[in-house]
Amino acid sequence: MSNNSLTDLHQLVWTSLMAATIAAGAYIMVPLGPVPFSMQTFFVTLTGFVLGPKRGAMAVGLYLLAGTLGLPVFAGGKSGLGHLLGPTGGFLFGFVAFAVLCGLARVGETIIPWVKGLAFAFLGMAALFIIGAFWLKFSLGLSWSITWAKAVFPFLLWGSVKAVTALACARYLSKYNLLPGQR
Repeated sequence: MSNNSLTDLHQLVWTSLMAATIAAGAYIMVPLGPVPFSMQTFFVTLTGFVLGPKRGAMAVGLYLLAGTLGLPVFAGGKSGLGHLLGPTGGFLFGFVAFAVLCGLARVGETIIPWVKGLAFAFLGMAALFIIGAFWLKFSLGLSWSITWAKAVFPFLLWGSVKAVTALACARYLSKYNLLPGQR
């Protein structure tokens, strides 16, 4: 097997692994109104930081495909096209933008600087909230104030903590050359 084939295999394994961690994060949750509080955003952030924008989007896409095909990988063990297109579906689609934006922090970096990583994480979080809130508001016919109060505000502080923690994890993995493409 050539070195290029091993690199491709290594990246494929990491992409699958990160999709699996996003799915596992769905089971670490606290129901909080129409949008549950879960560890998925931590793993989506980490996915972007670890894989970069292209592979990060692929990992989230793999996760969404698994859930659409019926595997119970969405929050609360849910699955199916109906759930993907339901009121919280905007947050699921927003995961793609979130991973891409976090992944942009990795472009050209061996170890992501704190300021750059957090800037892209917060941009990604903003994209996630915008896409998810719009979808939720229009699918349930909520007012903007109720949408903000139920689907954005309760998640800001904890989302920030998860972003900092995901960046710390990615920096640790980079420090020891454990990320795909670093060998």
